[in-house]
Amino acid sequence: MSYEDLLKEMAMADERYVVMTAENRALVRNLPPLLKERFIDTGITEQCMIGAAAGLALRGRIPVVHALASFLTMRAFEFIRTDVGIARLPVKLSSFIPGFLSDGNGPTHQAIEDVSLMRGIPGMQVFAPADEQDLVLALPAIWGSPSPSYVRINTRKCDFQHSADFEIGKAEVISKGTDVTLLVYGMLFEETLKAKLILEKEGLSVGLINMRSLKPVDEKVLCEAAAGSQLLVTIEDHFLTGGLLSILAETFLRHRLTAHVLPLALNEKWFKPALLSEVLDHEGFTGVKIAGKVIAELSKKTISKA
Repeated sequence: MSYEDLLKEMAMADERYVVMTAENRALVRNLPPLLKERFIDTGITEQCMIGAAAGLALRGRIPVVHALASFLTMRAFEFIRTDVGIARLPVKLSSFIPGFLSDGNGPTHQAIEDVSLMRGIPGMQVFAPADEQDLVLALPAIWGSPSPSYVRINTRKCDFQHSADFEIGKAEVISKGTDVTLLVYGMLFEETLKAKLILEKEGLSVGLINMRSLKPVDEKVLCEAAAGSQLLVTIEDHFLTGGLLSILAETFLRHRLTAHVLPLALNEKWFKPALLSEVLDHEGFTGVKIAGKVIAELSKKTISKA
């Protein structure tokens, strides 16, 4: 099932759903004739769209809003924080082309601080599914939650079969490993899965965790990974600050834990605009390059012990 098919099914079954867009119909182009007045395109007015969505939510509706991730989280941030966040309204934010998925776009269209911004709003839930299957498994629970939510929409296909028992606040543990545990969210799951296979061919015991729910986050899984692996690796198409590495640090400080962590993220830089495959290669996020960085880090750990 596709994102649009799921949204159509949910909206046709429940008249509380209202689909909104700021002139970004790529994900929902077939819904206007079906939903009629429950499909609202405000034009290129992300702030107005969020204000209207908050009003609809106050009237008992469940607005699912769509916009480019960069403009949704930055241009409309004050409206999300004030109109939606303070009142804790069940507005569902669907962000289009977040992170590396904006591949050919320059810094103005690169949403690589979105996780940090959204998880900073009290009451806001934050999710980053690995692919379209993971997305469709997660959305019924997310849209059914009374909380506001931000979802990094990811409609990429992947052959991996995800666990169907999605739960808000729970990570998907693919495997456990004593040498290294790879922590990832969003579209980089596919490349991280490739890295896992490469590392296993090198004889390493490799854990892989899909951190699909970033707020609330699965603290139990993170603490278990710290206790069970020599090395933890955070992998994200986001700035180093405010994303998964920060979540990990906050969690470990709360639980008085420490661990050897290798963070793979964008450190004080935007990524080079290019085709997605070229972006991944240039920025060092292909499966091969992720595996290489892990092996190099484990080698340093071995040398330091000697």
